[in-house]
Amino acid sequence: MLSAFVSAFRTPDLRRKILFTLGLIALYRLGAALPSPGVDYRAVQDCVKLVSGGENAGIYQLINLFSGGALLQLSVFAIGIMPYITASIIIQLLTVVIPRFEELRKEGQAGQTKMTQYTRYLSIALAILQATGLVALAARGQLLQGCQEDILADTSIFGMIIIVLVMTAGAALVMWFGEQITERGVGNGMSLLIFAGIAARIPIDGKSILDTRGGLVFSIVCVAVFAIIVAVIFVEQGQRRIPVQYAKRVVGRKMYGGSSTYLPLKVNQAGVIPVIFASSLLYLPNLISQLTGSATATEPSWWQEIIQKYLVNPSNPVYIAIYFGLIVFFTYFYVAITFNPEERADEMKKFGGFIPGYRPGKPTADYLQFVLSRITLPGSIYLGAVAVLPNVFLDMGNSGAVANLPFGGTAVLIMVSVGLDTVKQIESQLMNRNYEGFLK
Repeated sequence: MLSAFVSAFRTPDLRRKILFTLGLIALYRLGAALPSPGVDYRAVQDCVKLVSGGENAGIYQLINLFSGGALLQLSVFAIGIMPYITASIIIQLLTVVIPRFEELRKEGQAGQTKMTQYTRYLSIALAILQATGLVALAARGQLLQGCQEDILADTSIFGMIIIVLVMTAGAALVMWFGEQITERGVGNGMSLLIFAGIAARIPIDGKSILDTRGGLVFSIVCVAVFAIIVAVIFVEQGQRRIPVQYAKRVVGRKMYGGSSTYLPLKVNQAGVIPVIFASSLLYLPNLISQLTGSATATEPSWWQEIIQKYLVNPSNPVYIAIYFGLIVFFTYFYVAITFNPEERADEMKKFGGFIPGYRPGKPTADYLQFVLSRITLPGSIYLGAVAVLPNVFLDMGNSGAVANLPFGGTAVLIMVSVGLDTVKQIESQLMNRNYEGFLK
């Protein structure tokens, strides 16, 4: 692997792409540490240290994880990449219900460019909404509950509008960073930015576990993380290979086809999207409760009490059960939207392909749907089990341990998936230049 890495840097074009990617990631981490104007940096740091180990910050931890710790610190890149990810998911889902989007998806590069433009517009709108909600919670002292300090130096309307505009501009810049990495760098830009945010939190949270729990617990956590990494790699690489035979056909004076290949169906066909869906959905009730509740109210309403009791503490059994159920549901939902067996059957039929033992057309589509539904079940259970691991096992007598999410299953799942995808992309470019790749 080291020799292949040296070979990658010896290739001028690939070296330029890798350095460009690392440069933008460094700029992203710099912006994540740069405080927004009008934010008291010292007060924010004191509050984060005060509540980072408590339950009050637990509901924000996954969103804060994706931003690399920038969310709770109210930095320039506090909103991070989440608006773009959410907008991409929404646009992808709308292609099923809006005929215009379905037509654009089938138009090729021109249609994809238009869909990307719609995604950008929606990302800016979502960034404004998220920044406004974040600043409103910070102004009311509900972002970091339990902290008595004023984290906003200027709570006037003009001052808060400036903070919202700066955070929205930061989200737009992060979106541009991700697109530039995808086009001119190595790997998927959005995924690599999330990877960088999670990786930046590992040393801090590792030291926190070591200082508060001791060396024995830290060693157990490291062994558990290693076991999760092995399991995630094993499942992420797993796939069901459906054999496909192409009939011979004559075009002009040449004969095509007659070859055998396979259609790979991954066990985890949905990736980490169901985890993001489920986490966002569980995050919304508490956010709505805080925005609609009064800061001076002595007694919360009945529905606020239910939210505070069951949907705030990630170690609550009800929270874990709902989280797991939502992941299983969204796994089936997302796979049903992104993988259309009828389209795959029509494509194979168009090019003279067929699955041995099944006639082209509807019988092939029914068989693909049957296989897909069978492998989606273990894939959904695997995703749910990995996602709830920090809630179940990392809570060793103190619910604050759940806050150390970079050592949890969700973070490991994202990092391993992004790492494997990036290594495969670098390997493919090395193989094109007759170099030995990373994966032997």
